[in-house]
Amino acid sequence: MPSFIEEEQLAAKGYHLIAGVDEAGRGALAGPVVAAAVILPGSVDAAQLDGVRDSKLLSPAKRERLYYHIYEVAVSVGVGMAPHSLVDSLGIIKATRIAMKQAVERLSPLPESLLIDYMRLPELKMPQKGITHGDNLCFSIACASIIAKVARDWVMAEFDRLYPGYGLAQHKGYCTRQHVACLLRLGACPIHRRSFRPVMEITQGLFSESNILKEDWYEQE
Repeated sequence: MPSFIEEEQLAAKGYHLIAGVDEAGRGALAGPVVAAAVILPGSVDAAQLDGVRDSKLLSPAKRERLYYHIYEVAVSVGVGMAPHSLVDSLGIIKATRIAMKQAVERLSPLPESLLIDYMRLPELKMPQKGITHGDNLCFSIACASIIAKVARDWVMAEFDRLYPGYGLAQHKGYCTRQHVACLLRLGACPIHRRSFRPVMEITQGLFSESNILKEDWYEQE
């Protein structure tokens, strides 16, 4: 379960507007990377947001319930998005930082310090800490992970209507056997990340139906 240890340490130093920041979609083969930033009130405790944890550990229904509850409780929530084209042109790390920067800059009031899952944002000149597995350890980052995941899932459901046949509403663009099978049958659609190896190999004819059981591509999502 995540805790408030990091937030409490910053509060003891005089920081009161502390934003947790996380992303969703960094490893996907299609669609944007979406980031969220969440400032929680200093008075909040775990009981008020019961069930908050890394979004990957929650069912879709539980994530959506918590999504709305976080908005009700938070001082501010910001969401940013870097489209697939930016991922291909700049790389996933730079695209993720752009989405995170957007999310932070859409907070009102702006935060005094940041707690970020894994990364740092050198473009933002404010105190910040990148925390490995932050969505598991830090409460405000876990809240941001839920907001980012739900927001991205809704985007991918809309893309599923625009590009039917790929199962985007089910696998959300991640590298599943179902997704790879659809890519082999239909080819890449406009939101696929051509710079990612599976899409690149399939579009270049380097991956065949006989390779579909290949294990190192697939991830649980």
